[in-house]
This record gives sequence, C-alpha cells and structure tokens, in this order.
Amino acid sequence: MKTIGLLGGMSWESTLGYYRAINEGIKDSLGGLHSAKIAIYSVDFDPIEKLQQQGDWEGTAEILIEAAKNVQAAGADFLLICTNTMHRVAPQIEAAIDIPLLHIADATAEVLAKKGIETVGLLGTAFTMEQQFYKGRLSENYGLSVLVPNQADRAIVHDVIYQELCLGKAVPASKAEYLRIIESLANQGAEAVILGCTEIGMLVEQADTQVILLDTTTIHAQKAVEYAL
Repeated sequence: MKTIGLLGGMSWESTLGYYRAINEGIKDSLGGLHSAKIAIYSVDFDPIEKLQQQGDWEGTAEILIEAAKNVQAAGADFLLICTNTMHRVAPQIEAAIDIPLLHIADATAEVLAKKGIETVGLLGTAFTMEQQFYKGRLSENYGLSVLVPNQADRAIVHDVIYQELCLGKAVPASKAEYLRIIESLANQGAEAVILGCTEIGMLVEQADTQVILLDTTTIHAQKAVEYAL
C-alpha cells in the first residue's frame, strides 16, 4: 500500500471528510483492521484566505509548496490538495515536489467520462467558478461544456462557503438556495452538477435532488484509494 499525502486545512472541516472517506475506502477494499497510510499536513487557513481575497496567489503558493515538501519528506508516495480552489496553484506545487499530484479536476472528469456526461454545471468558490484553472482544464483536456450560475447566484454560493460551511455551519435556508441554483443549472442543460468545493457535500447530497451530483471530496478520496492500492 502506498502512503497517501494530504495537504489539508482549507478548511479542516472538509479535510475531515477526506480522512474518513479514504480510510473507509481502504477498509472496504482490504477488510479486517486495514486503514490507510496517510501523511497529512494541515495548514492554518486564515492567512491563506486573506491572500486569496487579495489575489496574491503566489503568496498562497509559497505556503503550500513548503507544506507539500513537508508531506513528501514525511514519506508520502503521492499528493492530494484537499481543496478545489487551491488547485489554482497546483502547477507551482507540482513543479516543486518529486512525487505525483492527483488533480481533483482530472479525477472528476474521469467520472464524468464514465457516465457519458458532456455538459456539466459547476459550483464552488468564485475563484473556481470564474477563473480558468478548473473549468478550463475540464473543457480543454476533456472536451466538457461547463456551465456556472449567474453573477448573483455565484455570490450566494461563494458567501455560503466562506461564511458558513468553512465554519462548520449547514444552514437550511442556504441549502434551499443551493438546490434552487442546482435546478437552474439543470434547466440550462447541465446533465450533472459538480460540487466543486470540498465543503459543499456538508450542505447538499444526492438524496436532496434528482440532478446528478458529483461530490469532489468523495471522488478525490476514491481516486486516492485506487492509487494507493
């Protein structure tokens, strides 16, 4: 079994989901008392969030490169960045380490391909929904058509993530808004909707809607289990 490297803490609420999902995946695969071999570095999210808001992505990259090197030094055989948004600096992190990086968008695109889905909705932080590092990778590398909510709804999705979900709060009114936005994307032609922020699965799940949902935390964790084994 390979040792899984986790770069977490962004937020720790979703990193907790990664740890649980990976260990459950290993147990399901191997049985008995088996659990995952994991090297985890959990950063302090507050300074990173401040740099995000300032648009200082190189500043965030410096913090995460140092953390990633520590994960590698701890014996990890490969690395997961446990957040969609900070894949904004995945190329810089990948260039600074000697172990493979499993990209969350690639893992998600592989699931979409297996399902035969070509047009997909994307929810996440404003950075993920509006910048090209994520949706551009899906369209350019996998030929997917990616739909995002309108500006007002993007603001709702973004604010709920930072003001509620990253603080461990799941508010019923916010859940209703997310489900409305998911339905709107489906009405625009989305065959499925990517929960492209690792906290969104804390708020909405497949049982809440008939629209196919792709929880990136679950998908990324499953990919890590496959790679580790």
